[in-house]
Amino acid sequence: MKMRVSLLIAVVALVGNLPVRAADWLHYRGPSGNGVVAESVNLPASGSVPVLWRAKVGVGTSSFVVGGGRLYTMGHEGDSDYVHCLDAATGPVLWSYHYPVSLDPNLFEGGTRSTPTLAGDSVFAVSHEGQLLCLNSATGAVRWQKHLVKDFAGRKPDWGFSGAPLVDGTAVILDCGALGGSTIALDVKTGQLLWKNGSEIAGYASPLILTVEGKRTLVVFKGDALVGLDPANGSELWKFPWKTSYNINAATPVQVASDRLLISSGYNTGASVVAIEGGKPREIWRNKNLRSHINSPVPWGDVVFGVDGNTGGGNLVCLDVATGERRWEEKSVKGGAVIAAAGKLIVVSEKGDIVFAEARGDGFHQIGRQPVLSQRTWAQPVVSNGRLYVRDNQGTLICLGL
Repeated sequence: MKMRVSLLIAVVALVGNLPVRAADWLHYRGPSGNGVVAESVNLPASGSVPVLWRAKVGVGTSSFVVGGGRLYTMGHEGDSDYVHCLDAATGPVLWSYHYPVSLDPNLFEGGTRSTPTLAGDSVFAVSHEGQLLCLNSATGAVRWQKHLVKDFAGRKPDWGFSGAPLVDGTAVILDCGALGGSTIALDVKTGQLLWKNGSEIAGYASPLILTVEGKRTLVVFKGDALVGLDPANGSELWKFPWKTSYNINAATPVQVASDRLLISSGYNTGASVVAIEGGKPREIWRNKNLRSHINSPVPWGDVVFGVDGNTGGGNLVCLDVATGERRWEEKSVKGGAVIAAAGKLIVVSEKGDIVFAEARGDGFHQIGRQPVLSQRTWAQPVVSNGRLYVRDNQGTLICLGL
């Protein structure tokens, strides 16, 4: 019976993790919300891919969104944050909008922490201090702006607001951290408050909408708990406590089955699979085989791939989602971030190497490796329309052809 249950979990996880076929990458973690895309990755025999263009976008760890032939990202320069719009194919800056904000280096380079979100003809961006912007995606003109602290009594985390805005229909949802308004939903057209709920401290992960136990659920990884909310009104559906040193819950949760979520945190906290059963969370397993400090793990069938350990030394590992056991560990890949595209892993190491490998649970099967960036690299890579986008924390952006 145990074998049959494990097999069922694996099959459900495989079905639940099938990537959505979409060329554009409109929000953090891509069209499936889990760092998995179906785009083809055609690598030459050498395993190296050509650099198409380069740009400088300012200091920060913001990733990218891509839509309508344009790429959007954020960076810090001088005394301001910039939201940049570039031609996704060739690299010229089409427009930039900037606003005053501190660099705020705190054991890292500082600068922008969050990734913009593209929805229709608007792009949404939030700074580490709490400035929230809705810009015209074609021109960069301001449609409306708010401030998470000044307008909604948000409590800024120690390392600043980092979660990407989540657009759900007519609402843009953010992890605000306010007492009585930890999670807020604003009207996408006006920025007016639609609902607020909770008093948890804000985390660093990005909120996402998942279907859990057959119910549309807003999942938010707070500073001290994983919470599920009704996205229509913010009412709490369930809560699972999860305490990490310095309240750094930064890796966005991963759905590994229809009713199961994987969460992971650094500082030797570890990982857990939590089942939602009858509207209540139940822990399936917990161990320290995956301690995701900043970047989120990636699901693939009955396994999950992620970087284990804090920045500066974590190794790439593969975990069995049913048991939490390690399938393999690769010590040649240190830190950074990982995504999956058409059955291949694309890893950007902390020192700026791009590593291509097969997405397999039976061992690490490298296809190619090439140095691309020369500075510390934390941002998640993005694959869209046959191109791979990477950047380092100092703001060098590189586009490669797949």
